[in-house]
Amino acid sequence: MRVMGVDPGLTRCGIALVESGAGRTVTALDVDVVRTPSTMDLAERLLVIHRAAEHWLDTHRPEVVAVERVFAQRQVSTAMGTAQAAGVVALAAAQRGLPVRFHTPSEVKAAVTGSGRADKAQVTAMVTRILGMQTPPKPADAADALALAICHCWRGPVNDRMQEAAARAREAQQAHRARLREAQREARIVAGGKAAL
Repeated sequence: MRVMGVDPGLTRCGIALVESGAGRTVTALDVDVVRTPSTMDLAERLLVIHRAAEHWLDTHRPEVVAVERVFAQRQVSTAMGTAQAAGVVALAAAQRGLPVRFHTPSEVKAAVTGSGRADKAQVTAMVTRILGMQTPPKPADAADALALAICHCWRGPVNDRMQEAAARAREAQQAHRARLREAQREARIVAGGKAAL
């Protein structure tokens, strides 16, 4: 499976591509950080990120895009910018019919390091080790993008199967409730007929 991982951000947006192999084998194919200056107009910054995402999607042809799920941070403006960057990447993927999966920071840390509370240095060290890289990816946004892609390689298929199972369970529950309502309706009709006699 070929996964494009994205660590969204307006100033620095990490983008990486990995490919999973047998077992837990993962190979890094490419990694970069898209930078936009804070002096640039917001719409222009988002356009730069969108174009970079389009280039990556068209060049590398991933099967799925894994994006970090944005949580409210202390600075609302930072969270807003991160969410906007994630949105334009998701849009570029959706325009190409690609699935987009969101992973929480703690989910990514747990997948890569074994601890949902790992710091950036631990994540970078484990990404370097997992991918067999000679030097750690820098800046941290690049390592985070690789970590997101690795997380999806290892957890994405299981998460997808769980969501499919949950959807099937909901459908079965709805079908059961519909049959139950129909049986109750028929019972009322029969009871009404007997009362008329």
